[in-house]
Amino acid sequence: MVIFRFVFNKLENSSNELLNPKEYFPEEEIHSLKQIFFLIMMGLSFINILYSLVFIGTDLIYFVIFDILLSLYLAVKLDKDSLKNKIILLLLIPYGSLTYLIFGTSLVGIVDLIHIPIFIYFIKVYYDKFREYTYSNGLGITIILLFTIIFISFFVTQIFEQKNPLDAFVMISNSFTSNGYAVLGSSIPGKIDSIILVWGGYLLSSVGTATLTTAILINHYRSKLKEINDKLDSLEELIKKNDE
Repeated sequence: MVIFRFVFNKLENSSNELLNPKEYFPEEEIHSLKQIFFLIMMGLSFINILYSLVFIGTDLIYFVIFDILLSLYLAVKLDKDSLKNKIILLLLIPYGSLTYLIFGTSLVGIVDLIHIPIFIYFIKVYYDKFREYTYSNGLGITIILLFTIIFISFFVTQIFEQKNPLDAFVMISNSFTSNGYAVLGSSIPGKIDSIILVWGGYLLSSVGTATLTTAILINHYRSKLKEINDKLDSLEELIKKNDE
């Protein structure tokens, strides 16, 4: 936690332009990304619960790493001043995953049953943050419809295509972003990389489209504004001549 907090604070307080989202996205897009972040944290917490209940043996090491990193992030961001949050921190420790990582025993599914209620709690926490941020900034909640469609498709693909959660997510990601329906990658890291590429490309392409549209509109209204200003100048000149 100490190392993670140190690295996180360094990145968060860095003045490097490469780490500044305002260098890449317009302000409206940043608001949408913050909304998406809260929903993604809810989604990751849900996936953690799902894998804790119905984990697949071949995917176990990747789930263990995912569980530890997600728990670590939540622990670092948690305010530890109150007694309630100190208890939450103790329950947030991924005992099952750490046991598997250190001793190689498969207690993840059993011990992580203690871990599950905490992730249900964090789903509610991030949903409340999403609502607060959305309403305080006067934003719409259309993004919830997108996540609802993705989650329903996620379960439908698992049931009817008989795919594990990761394969199902890769398939709906490719299908939703019009890249096809097949599972890309034969290994777990390859599939994760496929998800990052699909959603990263989808996000950047939408930003590019929005930026291009904004640029066209700005140029259009700039020329209109110049035309109006010229007419106002001419009118002002006529009024002066009339006064004379």
